[in-house]
Amino acid sequence: MKWKGRRRSRNIEDRRGQPSGRRMLGGGIGTLIVVLVAMYFGVDPSFLLQGLNSAAPSTATQSRSAPADLANDPLADMVSVVMADTEDVWHEIFAESGRRYVEPKLVLFTGSTRSACGTGQAATGPFYCPADQKAYIDLSFYEDLRTGFRAPGDFAQAYVIAHEVGHHVQNILGISGEMRRMQQGRSRAEANELSVRLELQADCFAGVWANRADRAKGILEVGDIEEALNAASAIGDDRLQRQGQGHVVPESFTHGSSAQRQRWFRRGLESGSPDTCDTFSAATL
Repeated sequence: MKWKGRRRSRNIEDRRGQPSGRRMLGGGIGTLIVVLVAMYFGVDPSFLLQGLNSAAPSTATQSRSAPADLANDPLADMVSVVMADTEDVWHEIFAESGRRYVEPKLVLFTGSTRSACGTGQAATGPFYCPADQKAYIDLSFYEDLRTGFRAPGDFAQAYVIAHEVGHHVQNILGISGEMRRMQQGRSRAEANELSVRLELQADCFAGVWANRADRAKGILEVGDIEEALNAASAIGDDRLQRQGQGHVVPESFTHGSSAQRQRWFRRGLESGSPDTCDTFSAATL
């Protein structure tokens, strides 16, 4: 992926190396189980922790890194450029429909950190918190992605950021809030299916970003799309369940199968339009 020499985002909040004030709200074994579920199935902890954690703002010291501050850290520098690219793309898309895009923050942390959705930990992987409109990532996740999930490459890393920003787009459009309302009173299997549709839409939005960013800046190199598709496949529910428990339980899916995740990312990539990402109206996923 071509990323060097381009604008870096100013919406990076660097908490790495800072005390986390680690305290699991509503804690105990129930919260630990939630974290483990998120770790193995790629679930967005902001949804899983809502019933266990009170929505309290972070008490951790917050420092906002200027673009120049990240220049000596190649991985953080790349993430900052990708974040800037998402800002440019979604500003353009929102403007096309007469809307104003509100930029999210990206929090870099080490180990654990507080969010308005509770305590985020490195073990849960990246997540988006709708309550504070921030995405969170411990950059050590990328090593896990490379070695544990066998999904290396800088564009695989960019896909992760674009997926979380996709959740932010859903949040400010009211899609994720409507999904949570639809989940109320439903069976667990029905609620899980709605979660799958939300996640696949975020994958599609990540594809839209890739299309628009490449169209505007020529970011794609040979092999980049394969890296993203490999990452999408690696964190499919069916593959994770097969690896973790030896069999697949489709009604427990929360993110979608490997094939579904690849399919919806590719749909957004090929169209470059969020209008093609209506997973909630799709008869089949």
